[in-house]
Amino acid sequence: MGEGVIAGGAAGVVVETALYPIDTIKTRLQAAKGGSKIQWKGLYSGLGGNIAGVLPASAIFIGVYEPTKRKLLEMFPENLSAVAHLTAGAIGGAASSLIRVPTEVVKQRMQMSQFKTAPDAVRLIIRKEGIKGLYAGYGSFLLRDLPFDAIQFCIYEQLRIGYKLAAKRDLKDRENALIGAFAGAITGAITTPLDVLKTRLMVQGQAKQYRGIISCAQTILREEGAGAFLKGIEPRVLWIGIGGSIFFGVLEKTKSILAERNIRKVRKL
Repeated sequence: MGEGVIAGGAAGVVVETALYPIDTIKTRLQAAKGGSKIQWKGLYSGLGGNIAGVLPASAIFIGVYEPTKRKLLEMFPENLSAVAHLTAGAIGGAASSLIRVPTEVVKQRMQMSQFKTAPDAVRLIIRKEGIKGLYAGYGSFLLRDLPFDAIQFCIYEQLRIGYKLAAKRDLKDRENALIGAFAGAITGAITTPLDVLKTRLMVQGQAKQYRGIISCAQTILREEGAGAFLKGIEPRVLWIGIGGSIFFGVLEKTKSILAERNIRKVRKL
């Protein structure tokens, strides 16, 4: 489990740092109403605070996902391994959401230039909206992220199993990265409408234009049309596709390095 926690944290930080500007563009596209223009300055706004949250959140996700997956694979027959991967992904997502949601709220408000620094954002959100302000859009976050985590990890794990069987060997680093990219891009596209709802609910602040997920969906449909649910799909697919490649590539590489180091330690004893 320790290897998974370290590997998950490392992978999450690498992805966020490398691809943050694409995520900022996606957020601004989704938050823009009607034909309003987006701002291209400050594409790294909120990166420091985001990494401070992503590191423990990614570590918790993998730290919960890996042992849950192993336990479920023992319980389910081999032909139902996809169910084990889906379930473990959703449980990992739920566990990490307690940190991921406040991190995402602060990040997106900073991406929209509402605050200058992450500490300021946290302090002012709590002062004006209470602690619940840091969990704005929590329901929509779970609605997006539980299926996202479940589907992405299921596609990734199932493709790895199939590839291993066909190749009759362990996968190379670049093959893990390619499978991760494919799993990320497909899942990112499927869940874009849910991501739009989450973004609108998280960045609205005290305006409270939307009362909840259903109210948000109805308002967007009525005022902007069905096409608005696909806002930001291009940068989202690009970001999560490349992000999936980096995340799973770094994850598997870090796990293998740590496993080798542990084996060497055992041999020395």
